[in-house]
Amino acid sequence: MQKAKKPKAKAKPKAKAKKQSAGSKGEEALAAQLQAAGVSFEREQLLIPGRRFRFDFVITGSDLVIEVEGGTWSGGRHTSGVGFRSDCFKYNKALELGYRVLRYTTDMVTKGEAIAQVMDILGAESAV
Repeated sequence: MQKAKKPKAKAKPKAKAKKQSAGSKGEEALAAQLQAAGVSFEREQLLIPGRRFRFDFVITGSDLVIEVEGGTWSGGRHTSGVGFRSDCFKYNKALELGYRVLRYTTDMVTKGEAIAQVMDILGAESAV
């Protein structure tokens, strides 16, 4: 008599790794442009004590902060009354604390306007 084959043990499904949320299309494009230009930066930084505001980019060794405003043409958060008001507070508070804030729309990033201006500013600062 032939022995019955044991069924193969099924592999346990692997736990899905938590995917770290990527930035918006504009943020990812600007990150790539900054890296290609050799500009060091930090992302999603909390700069205002006691507030949960995160800034998209902070240029390392500088007081320069960059924000990419998503959804400007599609009714995103930055264009709503509450969102716009919150952004005004955030940017004004950053200025009060000594930061300079550059703001760009996604199309300004994808057209290369943002990186050109950032490089002009950084170039002017290094020339001083």
